Amino acid sequence: MSNNIQNINRPLEPKKRAIIIGASSGIGAALTNKLAQQGYIVAAIARRDNKLQELSAAINAQMPSGIARVFTYQHDVTDYSAIPALFQNILRDIGGLDLIVYVAGTQLAVDAHEYNFEKDAAMINTNLLGAIAWLNQAAMRFERGRGGQIVGISSIAGDRGRVGAPVYNTSKAGLNTYLEALRNRLANCGVTVTTIKPGFVDTVLLENAPKTFWVISPEEAAVEIYKAIQHKKQTVYIPKRWGLVGLIIRHIPSAIFKLLRF
Repeated sequence: MSNNIQNINRPLEPKKRAIIIGASSGIGAALTNKLAQQGYIVAAIARRDNKLQELSAAINAQMPSGIARVFTYQHDVTDYSAIPALFQNILRDIGGLDLIVYVAGTQLAVDAHEYNFEKDAAMINTNLLGAIAWLNQAAMRFERGRGGQIVGISSIAGDRGRVGAPVYNTSKAGLNTYLEALRNRLANCGVTVTTIKPGFVDTVLLENAPKTFWVISPEEAAVEIYKAIQHKKQTVYIPKRWGLVGLIIRHIPSAIFKLLRF
């Protein structure tokens, strides 16, 4: 942790606690700000400590009475062995946990005829295995405590196997299945598991998108994600119109889908 935690355990001022993995920019940063504004104590995690410090300083400066609500932890999500201890340290620091959101992700540029295992492994390691490593920790805690919320930021890209980004699609499809399995496993334990499937959001991931439309800002995405958290939704497309697109895409026969070339 790169900043000092003040006394945030105030019995007369109960606060919800959240962990956001992948908080330094984009959706993660916007959601960190949104949760802090809504009164959450937030543990913000990312590789880039300088970005985390800038984010926490900006958010905490807006808080009343100078009470910090965002606390930062530098971490690479592919350092799986470090996660159990870090998770427990964060719980001690912030005094518990109500919500965990896995936002971290990467999408590397892949040419139409490129089969690059190094790039593929990097996407699987960050987008899927990192999510499993972190969310397993939360699932165990929430199952024992019989309550809590788990949110995974996936993508509409995980709904089908597209020719342009085979392994990125695979990583998100795997995340979707994992989150569904957690949802079913924890259904009787009072735990909510939410899958968020954004369309195009104005983040660095768009740099490798050949075509974009219906682009929204990270702040707009954060508003919709927060609504999904409030209403304990299961699967949410952002914006909502992507839900219709997803429905159509999922039901196009494979013989036709492969001809679409997108």
